[in-house]
Amino acid sequence: MRPHERGALVGYSSSGSEDESEDGRQTRPEDGSHRRGQSPLHRQRFPVPDSVLNMFPGTEEGPEDDSTKHGGRVRTFPHERGNWATHVYVPYEAKEEFLDLLEVLLPHAQTYVPRLVRMEAFHLSLSQSVVLRHHWILPFVQALKARMASFQRTFIGLEVTSGHAQFLDLVSEVDRVMEEFDLTTFYQDPSFHLSLAWCVGDARLQLEGQCLQELQAIVDGFEDAEVLLRVHTEQVRCKSGNKFFSMPLK
Repeated sequence: MRPHERGALVGYSSSGSEDESEDGRQTRPEDGSHRRGQSPLHRQRFPVPDSVLNMFPGTEEGPEDDSTKHGGRVRTFPHERGNWATHVYVPYEAKEEFLDLLEVLLPHAQTYVPRLVRMEAFHLSLSQSVVLRHHWILPFVQALKARMASFQRTFIGLEVTSGHAQFLDLVSEVDRVMEEFDLTTFYQDPSFHLSLAWCVGDARLQLEGQCLQELQAIVDGFEDAEVLLRVHTEQVRCKSGNKFFSMPLK
């Protein structure tokens, strides 16, 4: 489920929080969107300097994938030595009031889809999940930090009625870094959302209609919902394998 424009709740299908293709790229649930600015031309790449390779002695092996650590979800593409799944996002630190709302929403949704599980952490994506070679992680993060350095902090409403333009600006800068590394850019005309829960399989039919209407009524009637459904954007994060990097905003 996700808050959408004007605070609307919708259901969507995914094998996890998002689907991943065989080459490690994630695809969004089918909503008619397309990737932004993907060039069909492959630019010539130069050999990685020894000075960069030597920054990571003996650490070429990626993290081991253990499905028992993430609710039984199974990676849909095989892990390859030296490949690190990478994702850029804005973290959302859930306050007590937000968790109180979620404790009302989730049990109600579970009456329609009992297998729904609450998200362990909350975020708004600024990129698809892409695959980086280990020796490119540090240059990639340094390029992101350079792009993020000029951005101001702001409050972003989860219904994305305010702040949508600022998020598009962030995505544009992340896309430029993706293009520098020949990686997949974000979606055309993206809709930013905060995932609240997930389940294995496609449960859209159970969630759409009456269930979402009832959940929306709960959100609309929740005390101070407009205030608690805001993100104070202070930083952008990049997760690559089991490594986390933070890029503070001004």
